[in-house]
Amino acid sequence: MPESTVNSKQTFALSATFTPAHLKFINAKLEKLSPEKIIEWAMISLPGLIQTTAFGPTGLVILDMINRIHIDQQAAANVHPTPASSSASEDDDEDGSLSRFKKSGYNTRRHPVPLIFIDTLYHFQETLDLAQRVQDHYNIPLKVYKPQDCETAEDFEHLHGKQLWEMDEVSYDYLVKVEPGRRAYQELGAQAVISGRRRSQKGDRSQLDILEVEPGTGLLKLNPLATWSFQQVWTYLRAYQVPFNALLDQGYRSIGDWHSTKPASNPDDERSGRWEGKQKTECGLHVDYFKMRAEFQATQKKKQALLAAQQAIQQRQQEQQPQQVVEVA
Repeated sequence: MPESTVNSKQTFALSATFTPAHLKFINAKLEKLSPEKIIEWAMISLPGLIQTTAFGPTGLVILDMINRIHIDQQAAANVHPTPASSSASEDDDEDGSLSRFKKSGYNTRRHPVPLIFIDTLYHFQETLDLAQRVQDHYNIPLKVYKPQDCETAEDFEHLHGKQLWEMDEVSYDYLVKVEPGRRAYQELGAQAVISGRRRSQKGDRSQLDILEVEPGTGLLKLNPLATWSFQQVWTYLRAYQVPFNALLDQGYRSIGDWHSTKPASNPDDERSGRWEGKQKTECGLHVDYFKMRAEFQATQKKKQALLAAQQAIQQRQQEQQPQQVVEVA
């Protein structure tokens, strides 16, 4: 399988400016800002900025904030909006889509932060429906990345087997999340990534900084809503009529793949519906990349060695079978 890595030369060039002391100083300043101001700072200060999302509540709030900031910037610059995909005039707007977006107040110029969706092929249908609604609502292109050489779950299972998340959790997380994510970063020249992680989600996220440097890769990660609670997120979604996943109305709080997500069992722990019964709080995108890649590669070597051993045994058994002699009358 081809290896996907971050564009390390660019990333390290950016992250090298953030020494531990500098990063601590910046985080102290960012802690005092609203999420909107943090995002606005990032859009101005961080080159190669992208947003990854699985269309969870926090990611949707961030997307809406980016859109509103961009609209305000357009208004301040007195820029007349034009469609991202065309330079057509309003006279060419036969179906009224341009006018409709202008009247709605949503962005009709190219979205300033590329939006990345890692399609694991095992998302709920409600999540996929939401992805389309978000594109329509904000008039924004969505960059979709799937597991290597796969378009459907059937393709994935043909290559890697059924229920890989049960048989080999490390390989599953690497193949459906980590590798596509790193491929996206490389192809888009990402140097900084906006995520929807928050401290109130507990687990490994409870001590989250607003701005982080990923060990090893140097990738910058921005968590603009790190200080928010789920209630603050929910209030924003309602107040600004942001599209959200229909599963939220069914008791879900953190939504991932259908096979590892249930409604939250603990009202005080919104991620209590993820990976029930397992000592796991992250899917792979936010853990040590090189450690996970090494674990994946080690697992693959073991599988290949086992397969080779099985094939050798089968070959010896075939060679040891007595040859049948056919007598001719």
